[in-house]
Amino acid sequence: MSIDTMIAAAERTLGLTGRPNYITQDYAARDGAEFLSAAWCDEGVTYWARQSGEFTAACFGADYAYTVAHAQRFADAGQWHAGAGGIARGDVVFFSWSGGTTIDTIEHVGIVTGTSGSYVYTVEANTGDQVARRVRTAGVIVGYGRPAYSGAQPSPAAPAWPGRTFKLTSPMIHGDDVRTWQQRMHDRGWNIVADGWYGSASASICTQFQREKGLTADSEVGPITWAAAWTTPIT
Repeated sequence: MSIDTMIAAAERTLGLTGRPNYITQDYAARDGAEFLSAAWCDEGVTYWARQSGEFTAACFGADYAYTVAHAQRFADAGQWHAGAGGIARGDVVFFSWSGGTTIDTIEHVGIVTGTSGSYVYTVEANTGDQVARRVRTAGVIVGYGRPAYSGAQPSPAAPAWPGRTFKLTSPMIHGDDVRTWQQRMHDRGWNIVADGWYGSASASICTQFQREKGLTADSEVGPITWAAAWTTPIT
């Protein structure tokens, strides 16, 4: 049990859509039928915590559907961090779409899968009524709770995204940033040459990796695929 098991539990639910669904059904079985069709972002966090054996760490042993109450519990335990400074893989991150900065303004929650520069990568439930990966920035982050996970510490952050998307073009995209990504993929076990040229072989590896990790399989290395090369478990 660890940060990785919590994130893996979240990633297994990627693509779940609509309600009721097995997350809301699981929650409602304990807490009442009204939760079958309620906003289910924190029901998702509760489900992932239960499935990963990190229920005490991430939810203090209680089901949460109300994000404000969940954030306040982190604050009461001394595990609340306002803003996005220092945020890391495994943190439970809380959002306000209106830019609020206090716990009572929180509207949404997710789990952090990694960071790169100013980008925070997440898995979130009830985002567009589905479980999906998202990229967030500090402007919508009220703060985060840091669970006392039972296992490993957070993985190192990905290098900062270079700011350009690698895709098949003519002339071919080339550079040290491409080589950095290729070397990382090679280190993960993929049969790829780190020559700095983003050609058809690199695009094919990219697509296979995206499919494996539940990403949009578009053969392009943008900020989400870049971060995933460092922050997702090697399988």
